Amino acid sequence: MALPIGLYVHIPYCQHKCGYCDFNSHAGSDRDEQARYVDALLAEMDLWAARPELADEQVATVFVGGGTPTLLEGPQLARVLTGVRRRFTLAPDAEVTVEANPGTVDVEGEKLHTIRAAGANRISFGAQARQPHLLQRLGRIHTAGQVEEAVAAARQAGFSNINLDLMYGLPGQTPHDFRDTVSWALSLGPAHISAYSLIVEEGTPFFREWQEGRLSLPPEEAEEVMFAEGKAMLEAAGFSQYEVSNYARPGFRCRHNLIYWRNEHYLGLGCGAHSFLRLAAPLGNLGAPRPGLSASRVQGGAAVETAPGQPGQQYRFWNLKHPGAYRRALERGELPVEAGEAIERQGEMAETMFMGLRLVEGIADARFRARFGVGIRDVYGPIVDRLAAQGLVEWGEGSLRLTVRGLRLGNVVWEEFV
Repeated sequence: MALPIGLYVHIPYCQHKCGYCDFNSHAGSDRDEQARYVDALLAEMDLWAARPELADEQVATVFVGGGTPTLLEGPQLARVLTGVRRRFTLAPDAEVTVEANPGTVDVEGEKLHTIRAAGANRISFGAQARQPHLLQRLGRIHTAGQVEEAVAAARQAGFSNINLDLMYGLPGQTPHDFRDTVSWALSLGPAHISAYSLIVEEGTPFFREWQEGRLSLPPEEAEEVMFAEGKAMLEAAGFSQYEVSNYARPGFRCRHNLIYWRNEHYLGLGCGAHSFLRLAAPLGNLGAPRPGLSASRVQGGAAVETAPGQPGQQYRFWNLKHPGAYRRALERGELPVEAGEAIERQGEMAETMFMGLRLVEGIADARFRARFGVGIRDVYGPIVDRLAAQGLVEWGEGSLRLTVRGLRLGNVVWEEFV
């Protein structure tokens, strides 16, 4: 079964790193450093364009994420977008998304006009909350007024596919705050809204505050109210929930994220970016680990003792994380891959299950059978029966999906397949 291919491009720079963020992002870069990074991105694109993996494939989606891509100057961001189009074959209807911080978008919309002209047709703004005290607590650099201005500028620049990211379960946030945020977001007329609960990730400032007892989070009951009320408000406004945290108007589901949730193929470009591809030619030393090694490794371009990546085998691999190390590898003419591992059939099936069950539509048994040659019950019958008995999953229209209860207890379900 041929799988669609998505392309992710990582821009690691931020004006300020938020207290909850565990992404590969770095504050304090200057224009020269950013320009050198874009040069490196284009060099990585050149190396991949010369390989056979995407030679006969159309790229279905492109997602430029970060970090804060719109921290780049408009011409630099346009270089990234046009670089993708010149080196890869994009589907005629390819979805091309750029993430944006409203505080880095000029009110006149010049940057937005530039990236729209370069081929971006979807934009995703990190709005998070309406209330100033919550934005300040998160460490966001924008105001609600700047969100409003950025959305208006995006629409004027020709973007009709606009997403707003919202968050709930924030320190000091009440259900009334979240209702107000959702109502405000709806008033801006986006086509898509993502509503994520705060996850306190290890290694972040929020995690240290939590360890020290200084992070005052809403009680679980209040967070459940926020989820339920937000869902009801969005659905009443014509949005459909299609994934645990994502809602869209008809025709505006995020096709790039669907590639991840359906465990389909994607290529990641940029420092720390991850990929999941079937190799058509050897790639570094990404084969199955030899006895005694827990994973295949390539560190800084220097291989350790593992077999080379084998043509025809699927691999999950990732790039060097630090922008400097990433750039230096490319200056040597090397792909900046740090590490990876072969994905065997059993692992691919498990990943397809726990990713696909994030989707409200669930996993179509026919689609699973077409991909793997067996049905879901053939492989996971006892697990499915156990989860169904707990009221967490159900069958409907030939698909296995989460129940309403399962949508709130997804981790319990997904862990069964890890």
